Amino acid sequence: MTCPDCGEPAEETDRYCENCGGSLQLRKTPPGGPIGRVSGGCTGCGGTELAADGFCENCGRAQPTGRDRMEFDLELVAGVSDRGRSRARNEDSMAFAVVGPPGSPKAIVAVVCDGVGSTERADAASQAAVDASLDSIVDALLSGRDPRTATTEGAAEAYSAVSELAHPNSPETAPSCTFVSAVVTSKDITVGWIGDSRAYWISSAPDVPSKRLTTDDTLVAQLIAAGLNEEEASSTLNAHALARWVGADAEKSPPHIVTLQPSAPGLLILCSDGLWNYLPEAEALAAKVGNAEALKLAAELTSIANELGGHDNITVVVVPFDGLEG
Repeated sequence: MTCPDCGEPAEETDRYCENCGGSLQLRKTPPGGPIGRVSGGCTGCGGTELAADGFCENCGRAQPTGRDRMEFDLELVAGVSDRGRSRARNEDSMAFAVVGPPGSPKAIVAVVCDGVGSTERADAASQAAVDASLDSIVDALLSGRDPRTATTEGAAEAYSAVSELAHPNSPETAPSCTFVSAVVTSKDITVGWIGDSRAYWISSAPDVPSKRLTTDDTLVAQLIAAGLNEEEASSTLNAHALARWVGADAEKSPPHIVTLQPSAPGLLILCSDGLWNYLPEAEALAAKVGNAEALKLAAELTSIANELGGHDNITVVVVPFDGLEG
């Protein structure tokens, strides 16, 4: 094994490189988010001629800066977070990591949080949540705890991190966000969630259906579960309001957790409602998925959401699954 940062030889059991001090057991997104790390050409037309003032010479579109557009690629997992076309700022956040030595990873961890726009500092809330939960889940896995326990602990850390952002005397205006996480091993996928950010399994086998792995924590979802049809439930006042979220004013209950043992290769997609509002069904999402690498696929799905209106922030994290041992 060699260090991915400096190339020096290392032992499989080493946690840090003796030469440069870099981690040998963990590669992850930077704390605070991959701010402004945009690769390739224009995010509008794909053109490569960009002017010094940040505008595309081909289509004239201003190129995003800072949190407006974030991209990161760890090959085994990649993601894109985009402001969209209507919002003043990007209040979504993403964080992910590959756990284990290069060449023989033990797990992939990913977290997506969508800031609740009606609360203060929603962007800070989502970023604090993804950073805290990612570190917690990774530490739990490295300590030998199982993915379900790690997921529960990660959600608890998200609650704590976001709660610290609240004003002590006004918890009702506390920053808040949704939460969805995934732990992917060579055998299974463990997904946890609070709110309405989603996880989808996109199957590569024609005889194995794709499916949504999460159920929204919204009033409309609760009404449908209680027996109302979708049309009646959706017409209810505040039907799409969140029933659960992460924040100082939220009930700190454990996340929903589901474990999937895929019978065929495929893709795990974590996303905010900026994508799934346009492609809510797993089959519709699967129809837009090609054979591209993870980062390119995340960027393509983000572009589709923008082309369909881009009315909200868009975050897409993609994890190809074929058994990590392979």
